[in-house]
Amino acid sequence: MNAVLNITAPAAEPSQKSVEKTALENNKLHKRLCRLVGQAIGDFNMIEDGDKVMVCLSGGKDSYALLDILMTLRERAPIDFEIVAVNLDQKQPNFPADILPAYLAKLGVPFHIENQDTYSIVKRLIPEGKTTCSLCSRLRRGILYRVADELGCNKIALGHHRDDIMETFFLNMFFGGKLKGMPAKLVSDDGKHMVIRPMAYVKEEDTERYAQVKGFPIIPCDLCGSQENLQRKQIKAMLRDWEKKHPGRVENTFSALSTVVPSHLMDRDLFGFADIKADGLANPQGDIAFDEEPCSTPAAMPGTIPLQPL
Repeated sequence: MNAVLNITAPAAEPSQKSVEKTALENNKLHKRLCRLVGQAIGDFNMIEDGDKVMVCLSGGKDSYALLDILMTLRERAPIDFEIVAVNLDQKQPNFPADILPAYLAKLGVPFHIENQDTYSIVKRLIPEGKTTCSLCSRLRRGILYRVADELGCNKIALGHHRDDIMETFFLNMFFGGKLKGMPAKLVSDDGKHMVIRPMAYVKEEDTERYAQVKGFPIIPCDLCGSQENLQRKQIKAMLRDWEKKHPGRVENTFSALSTVVPSHLMDRDLFGFADIKADGLANPQGDIAFDEEPCSTPAAMPGTIPLQPL
């Protein structure tokens, strides 16, 4: 019986042109991230001269990207600010505790690893099978506030991006009955800390690709075995479906978060409906209920993209 010789052809080496194209695309991605993060910082006055910024590093793609871009911008910025990377080791099973210290030491950035066994607390208090994320988040938040005080940091930077903000908005609207999102800058619930989200304008697809380009040592976010947030998963799928079938819809919705007209909503605390009177003066922001196309988008409105028909 004759043996069959299986010869696998070696993989073709990428051409010089292909290598140059990839390098160009990677450079454009880096520039875009720097521009969007810088724009968000400027728009919301997130970082000022003399700030000490605590960058919360989870080991996920988004927080790695945040730290990387902030370090780049710090070298170029006309102001002086410090960066301290902080990771909270919550003692989750199988958490690779050596990865982040090794990465940060090699990077040469000041860092602090906070060791707190919140995992055991959560497992003791939350029944088996129930989602642990809410309690885990509250415990983590309190610890990070304390660490910020101890390190002398006056700003706490989180790696949430545009998609996180959009998902939170729809989660609150669909499941909480509120028009509430995830702001780019806010005062913490204890009133003592300023929380910033410099990647508020960045798309998740860009952080995904940037993580691949940079080769970040990603730590899986499901080490605790917690149930995935199914509601957020549904919203994420909805937004990605919109982006695929109706290009521009997600972008316009995100733009709407910063173009709010309180007089045309229903919040009586936000707008004094009970006190308004018809004073006979023309008002371009007045009611257009009798217009033929009350939902049309003015072509001249900046930051919007014409939507495809439903």
